[in-house]
Amino acid sequence: MFFAGIADEAGRPIERQIAAHKELGWTEIELRMVGSANLTDVDDATFEATYEAVGAAGLHVCCFASQLANWSRPITTDFAVDVAELTRAIPRMQRMGTKYIRCMSYPNADWTEEAWREEAVRRLRELSRMAEDGGIILAHENCNGWGGESPANTLELLERVDSPAFRLVFDTGNPFVHRQNAYEYLETVIDHVVHVHIKDGYLDGEKNVFTYPGEGSCRVGDCIRLLIEHGYDAGYSIEPHIASIIHLGDASMDKEQVMYESYLTYGRKLMALYDQAAKTAAG
Repeated sequence: MFFAGIADEAGRPIERQIAAHKELGWTEIELRMVGSANLTDVDDATFEATYEAVGAAGLHVCCFASQLANWSRPITTDFAVDVAELTRAIPRMQRMGTKYIRCMSYPNADWTEEAWREEAVRRLRELSRMAEDGGIILAHENCNGWGGESPANTLELLERVDSPAFRLVFDTGNPFVHRQNAYEYLETVIDHVVHVHIKDGYLDGEKNVFTYPGEGSCRVGDCIRLLIEHGYDAGYSIEPHIASIIHLGDASMDKEQVMYESYLTYGRKLMALYDQAAKTAAG
């Protein structure tokens, strides 16, 4: 078991991201944005500098939080965009010794349910074959896209893609945003979870309010206890959404100190919550 985090929520410069993880005492890091671009999109020189900095700090990259099939790429997006991103990502993951790359399953764009499902399955099946060939694993997140619409959709997607290189990252905070029950969702898909994102929050009318872990409605502590009891022994990666939400474009550089401090607080609260859940699970 290890703790990590989607590090750009501590700050965009890689030095800032590394510093936060070192201060928390963590040896794993999940990378998404480095500066103004996703790690899969940065130029070779920036990638090499990132690789050297992370290695010099004694950190290991547990997951690439990519843009594959994500909230910004509806089902109408040219599939070549995702193929090109994964083609760039695989050698970078191999170089960093990274096993997982996060993906979603394409938001709808006024297609019929059947057409949306069939095209999402087709695309993810092809991406999974690429992942198999590259020796890495696509970790599908319960977020925007056909597979995140319900636990039943998630399981059907897994069955139809039918690849050892296609598994799940479960995000504790996404279900409330999609008006789902996080604990019940996890109960249904837990056998296939290889990575966990930690978020929490609650609904204020129709507004999504994000909180520190254990302070929202997502039963984060109960989810962790369930995972422990089920034998899950892999990563818990924070995605705070306290000072910045990447898809709302509000991670401005002038917020960096607030981002950094809230990231540290979030990580410490998660570790305390995990310890409490582990004690409960042990009886």
